[in-house]
Amino acid sequence: MQDEIRALHSNGTWTLVPYCSSINVIGSRWVYKIKWWADGSVDMYKVRLVARGFTQQEGMDYLETFSSVVKLATVRLILTIVVTRGWFIHQLDVHNAFFNGILQEEVYMEQPPGFSHPTLSSHVSRLHKSIYNLKQAPWAWYTRLGDYLCSLSFRASNADTSLLIYSVGHDLIYLCMWMTFF
Repeated sequence: MQDEIRALHSNGTWTLVPYCSSINVIGSRWVYKIKWWADGSVDMYKVRLVARGFTQQEGMDYLETFSSVVKLATVRLILTIVVTRGWFIHQLDVHNAFFNGILQEEVYMEQPPGFSHPTLSSHVSRLHKSIYNLKQAPWAWYTRLGDYLCSLSFRASNADTSLLIYSVGHDLIYLCMWMTFF
């Protein structure tokens, strides 16, 4: 939990602001998970601070929801191209990806359970970057990553928004995005 809090603070995820009765403050909680190796031994213990996004109010805390999941037909097509052309596939897992999504809306959250500021305990966290379970977290991450990739000459597919294509000269890259939440 200390590592998670450190990562959130170093990323500038929130600032503490005085509570105001006119704002919607969503809760947060800790979620724990054990990852196992195939032989049944423990690989790692994971912990995430997640928002209680189900308490967010549409129009106030978020405008729309989104989930970047590449279509199965797109995956099949890409795999067919890869196999027929003898290409290589590379997979990348972006750890704490959602923490890099910049929020456009004003979202307020209670301070993390067990980690209230000692002198500002009545303050709330104004989120600048997304955390897990926020309704707009997938969109914030997708927008930031997509904008960056487009600056590198990738373009979004018209058929599947989760497929980005880089085609410059003889170089061709198909990038399929999907998000998992833990």
